[in-house]
This record gives sequence, C-alpha cells and structure tokens, in this order.
Amino acid sequence: LPDNYIFFHQWFLDPVCLGHYPEDTLHPWYEYSADISEEDLKLIHQPIDFIGLNVYNGSEMIVPEDTNGEPLSPDTKIDFMPKYMGYPRTALKWPVTPGVMYWGPLVLNSRYGLPIIISENGQSCNDRIFLDGKVHDPDRIDFLHRYLLELKTAVEDGIPIKGYLHWSFTDNMEWHSGYDDRFGLVFIDYRNLARIPKDSAYWYSEVIRSNGESLNL
Repeated sequence: LPDNYIFFHQWFLDPVCLGHYPEDTLHPWYEYSADISEEDLKLIHQPIDFIGLNVYNGSEMIVPEDTNGEPLSPDTKIDFMPKYMGYPRTALKWPVTPGVMYWGPLVLNSRYGLPIIISENGQSCNDRIFLDGKVHDPDRIDFLHRYLLELKTAVEDGIPIKGYLHWSFTDNMEWHSGYDDRFGLVFIDYRNLARIPKDSAYWYSEVIRSNGESLNL
C-alpha cells in the first residue's frame, strides 16, 4: 500500500518522528501543515523511546492495482472496503477487526523504527450480574483471544512489541458515554460499588500466568 493511505497516524507521528508532515497533497490537512514553522517543527521533533498505540478496530481498503498487480501511485483514490451485513460489533457498535493488532504495529514500526507499546485494547460489552451472582462475558473473551493471537503472531514475526495494556481493569467513566459502557475485566455495581471479577478476568489471568501459551489451547 502507498504509505500515505495505510493509517492516519502519520499526520501526528511524522512530525514527531521524522521532523516533517506527510507530502500528501490530496489530504485535506495538507494545506494546514504548510503553516507550521520550522521552529515549531524543531520543538515537535524530539527523541522518543516508543510509540504508544491504542488498538480497537481498523478498516480494510480497496487498493487499485496496475496490470502487474502493483499498487497504483499515491495520487490514486483508495476506498474503504464496505462491511458485510451483520458484521461483528461491540456494544458500542465498533467493528471487531483482530487483524489491526498485527498490521498496526507492523506498519508503524516499519515507518518509524521504534518499538510499540499497546497502550489500550479491549471491548465494551453489555455486562450484567447473572442469576448466579457472576458476570459472564464470553464476547469479551472471544475478542481478546482473537486480538491477542494477532499480537502473538506480531511478536513471533519480530515486531518489537514492548508491552500490552488491557482497557480496562475495572469498569470506569468513559469520555464517550459516561458510566453506560463497560470495558472492565472487573464489574462495578454502581449502586453499591461492589467489585465482581468477570469471567474475562479469570481467563486473562491465565493468559498472563502462562505467558500467552494458553492462547493456543
């Protein structure tokens, strides 16, 4: 894929890591990048130790090819692949796309040469206390299993992943929707602040204990 169309992250990371904004004349932000002074770019372009990447979902793209099967020039319009009817979604209606956990770190490390820390990853579910007093969240377990398998493959392929942080340990207030959406491994009953570890908490603890070996079971 042409570099300019793989992710939008380059508009934030290019000036930090490379000292300039992308030369993407078709992008609507391009005209504004010309207003950034050299003095500001020197302040923006500072040495950093790693890239922190929040990973939730991604979109496949349709890349036009020439007769030899090679991608056309960056000036060629590239469209998003439409999603099929009934595609998997979280409680927040975000698409479930595990492959982004592999391709995201791969592309950013290839472009900037820096190690990656997955600073957020997780799923909002319609969690509730069941009649047995427990919180069963198989959707979250399935989500994490798929994404962590992709992360495991990335590590095995030599992508320097230096850390992974699940979002989040407990249910919390989300900037998007207050207390309505639940991302935690531990359920919080907001009526009395009781903490109940969800099934995913026990599942994830085994992933940690086995250093990822349980993902292959």
